[in-house]
Amino acid sequence: MEETISLRELFETLRKRLWLIVLITALATVVSGVVSYFLLTPIYQASTQILVNQAKSEQQMYNVGEIQTNLQLINTYSVIIKSPTILEKVKGELQLDQTLDELNEQIQVSSEKDSQVFSVTVQDPDPAMAAKIANKTAEVFKNEIVKIMNIDNVTILSKAEVKEDQTPVKPKPLLNMAIAFVVGLMTGVGLAFLLEYLDNTIKTEADVEKHLGLPVLGSISVMSPSTAKTTRTGLSMQRARGETVGR
Repeated sequence: MEETISLRELFETLRKRLWLIVLITALATVVSGVVSYFLLTPIYQASTQILVNQAKSEQQMYNVGEIQTNLQLINTYSVIIKSPTILEKVKGELQLDQTLDELNEQIQVSSEKDSQVFSVTVQDPDPAMAAKIANKTAEVFKNEIVKIMNIDNVTILSKAEVKEDQTPVKPKPLLNMAIAFVVGLMTGVGLAFLLEYLDNTIKTEADVEKHLGLPVLGSISVMSPSTAKTTRTGLSMQRARGETVGR
């Protein structure tokens, strides 16, 4: 015979284990907040924009073929700008302590579709250093690309700047706490149902019928000490009266 769980039983399980659900949810949220605010290192971000476009005089005209070539070059430039040739010079000129691999991980290159502009974004615990690395990378790339590709078609559009009261890009404490709240809630609910499933103890008449399949013929109530004392006194008095009448 298949067991079915009613909606009422589900709510009863949640009500019975509500303290556990609240505890796990609150604990997960608090731990996430403490880790995000006090343990994780804030990371700041700075970006500079580079234009890939051959300089033109007033008499020269732009053509579609050249623009398409510039768009294709962006993919090549995205690789070159993070190559050891460029990063070695950036590291040396800024006297950075990190390795080339670590510096490479700090730098991200991105571009919009069909755009001749691409961005160099750097993340670092120090916002000023993030801006320095971004600007120096763009500067070194602009100078070196002429030697590497024998073409001068790179212009720095905008430099990275350090803003006052700059907000770190990560961690995001509120987002982390919201995720921890949801995960904690789901974990608490799941654990509540698991404990209920594993709990085979019989506590009520309904449990007897549910687990053993036997009808309940009657029940014996638990008497408090005061009630038991009163009952015993009453019985003693009844026996005393009975004995008196019998005489």
